[in-house]
Amino acid sequence: MFICRDDGSGCLLWFGELIDMREFSEDGPDIYIRMASSELVQQVSLNGKKRKIVAVTLAFLIGLLLLGNLMHNSEQGHTDKSQTEDLELPLFDLAVIVNSTNNFSINNKLGEGGFGPVYKGILEGGQEIAVKRLSKNSSQGLDEFKKEVICIAILQHQNLLRLLGCYIQGEETMLIYEYMPNKSLDYFIFDQTRSLLLDWPKRFHIINGTARGFLYLHQDSRLRIIHRDLKASNILLDIDMNPKISDFGLARSFGGNETKVNTKRVVGT
Repeated sequence: MFICRDDGSGCLLWFGELIDMREFSEDGPDIYIRMASSELVQQVSLNGKKRKIVAVTLAFLIGLLLLGNLMHNSEQGHTDKSQTEDLELPLFDLAVIVNSTNNFSINNKLGEGGFGPVYKGILEGGQEIAVKRLSKNSSQGLDEFKKEVICIAILQHQNLLRLLGCYIQGEETMLIYEYMPNKSLDYFIFDQTRSLLLDWPKRFHIINGTARGFLYLHQDSRLRIIHRDLKASNILLDIDMNPKISDFGLARSFGGNETKVNTKRVVGT
């Protein structure tokens, strides 16, 4: 391109990128630039793209700030009512739970996991339930609690444990499930006597049902769920030895187009 001085002292050829000389000095004569129209369009287009990128970036940053502020305010104003409304689950009365478990009697205790102890309960109508009570010393907190609720309450399959409701009041948090009379798979396979009750047809039935449950989680459900804690103690068995996948506290959901995610923390089994 040609660059000419307004004092008539001459012109010169410039082959580099255009720069604003005012960034270096405000003094000196005015200069006039002659360039190909195609280069001018290209330069204007480039400047336009830069402005669009800056605008989009600013909008994105403002959106992040607003989202962060909203989440912060939500956490600061978190109440027992907002928790239950967010979960959209049937709520159990504490008196009903206490009465059904005989005040969390040790005789009603079914076991204990990372979330806390699990108790058997019987409602007034005779329905048997299992009550998982969050321990104050639990390594799993409200995030794991909500994750389990979302996974089980939203997803419905014959090989997933059914969640009946919950109780949330202050620091007291409980989940109420359908009761599995045959306990868990490890109750059978790790005992020499009880393992004899599992002939090959029963074992194949349990394997097949568990695989169907995971196929649903990985492929057919509305949310793509990776359980991340598969073990024999998390495969529960109903009266007919049908397997039910349980304990979704460490589960992770994926977007529809995601096929892998790198994690930095070792969790699960």
